[in-house]
Amino acid sequence: MSTPHVTVVRACLRNGAGGSPTAVVVEADTDGPPPHDDERRRIPAAHNTSHAVFIRHTGDAVELRFFTAEGELPACGHGTVAALALLAARHTGTGPYRTALRAAGRVFDGRAERAGELVTAVFDPGPVTLREPTAQERALVLAALGLTPAGTGPDVRIAGVGRERVLVPVPTRAALAALRPDLGRLQAACDRSGLLGAYVHSAPSPQGRLAARMFAPSIGVPEDLANANSTACLVAHLAGRGIRRITADMGDALDSPATITATAGPDLRVELGGTARILTPRQPARQPL
Repeated sequence: MSTPHVTVVRACLRNGAGGSPTAVVVEADTDGPPPHDDERRRIPAAHNTSHAVFIRHTGDAVELRFFTAEGELPACGHGTVAALALLAARHTGTGPYRTALRAAGRVFDGRAERAGELVTAVFDPGPVTLREPTAQERALVLAALGLTPAGTGPDVRIAGVGRERVLVPVPTRAALAALRPDLGRLQAACDRSGLLGAYVHSAPSPQGRLAARMFAPSIGVPEDLANANSTACLVAHLAGRGIRRITADMGDALDSPATITATAGPDLRVELGGTARILTPRQPARQPL
């Protein structure tokens, strides 16, 4: 059995604090063969993180794979920020670190720059798909969240970057903080439609600042501290209303404040950004087979 060397990176910090702890494994550092997928699934819980990202250097790009306890994900925004932060910290050249990344068969650009203990990372999450939810999707998800159609308005959307999720607006940060979803019902509703989870967000300020919470029990994450790809989906949706840059505050309900920035260009190509701090590398005790 391999023994992965794990570094925990706090991704998507807010003012240098909080963020989402993410387990990062550079497979070249592993003693023995690369971990098999069952081992990869065990790593998040072993290091008190919701997600793990695995980095493998190939000839033309850096390959990333993302796992939760439930299995592999095609994409993970805060995991990508964490990976770029660790890669930039190991970079020996001058100036910002730039690389081509590969995940789920897609090659995309990533860059990161160090400033003291902090690393700011930016990347292209890929094209965003948007559609109206079906009446059943809307009804099941809103009921599981404890919301009524009057409490959200007509602007609920299904959005995808890697995998579809539902975007649900609420009018205020207070309404967002008060949410107590029925996670069992939400998992059943999301599983029925193949959705990643529900990203609930407050109305943006004139400056594009908003708050959000991501509930994803279908992938073993009752509430995600920071969900960058859902923020990318939201800015692509809001761009149709002329809002092309947003700053999303997450993690407050879990006492770990996180912030993600997202910008949509004229062609709706999105750029995601976040700041990270690398914690002391750790190596777990061997897990039983």
